[in-house]
Amino acid sequence: MENIVDARGFSCPQPVIMAVNEMKKAGQGELTVLVDTDTAKENINRATAAQGWSVLSVEPEGGGYKIKIGK
Repeated sequence: MENIVDARGFSCPQPVIMAVNEMKKAGQGELTVLVDTDTAKENINRATAAQGWSVLSVEPEGGGYKIKIGK
């Protein structure tokens, strides 16, 4: 089952907090983070690296972004 963090509609830093909490909970594997602003996308990218995870892909989706991360 794919882990999805749907952070659309939330203002930063909430999407980052949601994603980091899920990264800590998962420990490793792959997560998909859905965001709807450029700022949230950039902040998720930075937070992912800070947590030792990697951004696998960033795709436009429905006016926002689908960010796949993994460790």
